[in-house]
Amino acid sequence: MDEFPLLVDLHKGAQRQGPGGENETRRAIEWSGLDPQAPLRIADIGCGTGASTLVLASVLPHARITAVDFLQGFLDVLMERARTAGVAGRITPLCASMEDLPFGAGELDGIWSEGAIYHIGFARGVAHWRRYLKPGGLLMASEITWLTPTRPGEIQAYWEGEYPEIDLPSAKMRVLEENGYSPIAYFVLPEHCWLEHYYRPLQTGFAAFLQRNGHSTQARAVVEAERREIELYERFKAYYSYGVYLARKACDDAP
Repeated sequence: MDEFPLLVDLHKGAQRQGPGGENETRRAIEWSGLDPQAPLRIADIGCGTGASTLVLASVLPHARITAVDFLQGFLDVLMERARTAGVAGRITPLCASMEDLPFGAGELDGIWSEGAIYHIGFARGVAHWRRYLKPGGLLMASEITWLTPTRPGEIQAYWEGEYPEIDLPSAKMRVLEENGYSPIAYFVLPEHCWLEHYYRPLQTGFAAFLQRNGHSTQARAVVEAERREIELYERFKAYYSYGVYLARKACDDAP
């Protein structure tokens, strides 16, 4: 059995599909300079089950938010949560690949992507998505980032194997600048965004996940991989986290 359906099953019921937090999303919105009174057009790309989407809809009550994910099941969960929160009217779900989006050139005031740009790659994502932003439009992307210039070989090898684009904040800023953005802010997700908001809730679901999937070899392998990632974070959290990058489209493309 392909492990992808198992990963979807494990993560679908979670509040979030990666490290983050409501307060951190609110901080990013505040630092972004987005006007809460403006009728903004924002795309939340790789939104999962909507942890960031719901905050955007709450803090920016006049914005129209397109919640983009390639898994319809995640979007269904998102919209149910949006209805419960009373913000469903501000959100349009869109089942689409982040590599093939239906937006027009210069259509969006902002692109938001928490913990998802790695699916396309940071450099490719910021270059590809720029076309959809208005001049001065905002890009927010959180991206796994080294916090120190050197780190133990074990964690270096693990993350370079999982995501070769992991790098220092200065390198990510350079990628943004080379692709026509002006960086405006950066901060690091704190430990509670990993443990309290992501890993601990994930761990509480392991037993039920294994039971749903008959304790199959593939299901056990998925859980062991997650446990390994958690164990590495607990040992090496001083060396990496997610960086939250905020930048604006510097200018229109030359003709």
